[in-house]
Amino acid sequence: MSSVISLVRHFIEALSSEKGYSANTCRAYAHDLEEFVSLSAVFLEKELQDVPIELLDALAIRRHIGYLYKSNTKTSIGRKLSAIRSFFRFLVRQDILDESPAEMIPNPRTESPIPVFLPIDEMFRLLDSVPADSLSGQRDRAILEMLYSAGLRVSELTSMNVHDVNFDQFVIRVCGKGNKQRITPVGKKALAALKAYRECLVRQAGVGFHENGPLFLNLRNGRLTSRSVARILDKWALKCNLSIPVFPHAMRHSFATHLLDSGADLRIVQELLGHKRLSTTQKYTHVSMDKLMETYDKAHPRK
Repeated sequence: MSSVISLVRHFIEALSSEKGYSANTCRAYAHDLEEFVSLSAVFLEKELQDVPIELLDALAIRRHIGYLYKSNTKTSIGRKLSAIRSFFRFLVRQDILDESPAEMIPNPRTESPIPVFLPIDEMFRLLDSVPADSLSGQRDRAILEMLYSAGLRVSELTSMNVHDVNFDQFVIRVCGKGNKQRITPVGKKALAALKAYRECLVRQAGVGFHENGPLFLNLRNGRLTSRSVARILDKWALKCNLSIPVFPHAMRHSFATHLLDSGADLRIVQELLGHKRLSTTQKYTHVSMDKLMETYDKAHPRK
């Protein structure tokens, strides 16, 4: 039987070619599985390339999970166990194993954290804080407006091209997880900021609307990276002195929270976010304390 390392490589290749997983996701799966195999090799006193798949049974997985508790959160352990489970399910589908030894191993119990989000007034203060008096300012403002207006993942924003935006119909084409595409609406303010940025780009860099290149460019006119977007957001959030730390995904959290707090249907928000499962969207159904107290005061007969 093939060594585990070669099977892991085969699995990662399948994630990319068959499932359409991104390079970042594939690297995360590879890291978690290589960690599992490496630690198992130490326990089994074998060289890495000599670890056979039949020795990685339920006991080996439980031993690995126990070791992870020394330096990992329950959330991280759950993610790593999910990667191991997916790997063994792949081996069963490939008829390499009759059954998966990981199926009966429970996930660590974790509390679902409430997503970090900005109150509406602080979100508006952040968006309005970016001066549109330069090309970089126009770009940064358009980035923040687009993240909040459409609830985009930062990877979805940076992968967008010019022709993914339909200014006439107020919609954008988004390539989400697993290369799944969706059409989602975007607000007039975001589109106005985006149009102002692209028009400024024409004047200063000669890059026009009709060239189907990256929607957002760095100083060298190359595609902007997710890390650069995070730095841009951090820069303006610090200047605003916001009540909570803000990162790109917090813009998405805020988008979903504000829609639901204003009465939007949960399934509509699921579609807008591009979530596969409704349970993923349900974590946004928390409400602010102010909203909760307002509802209580209006509805309870004996305050």
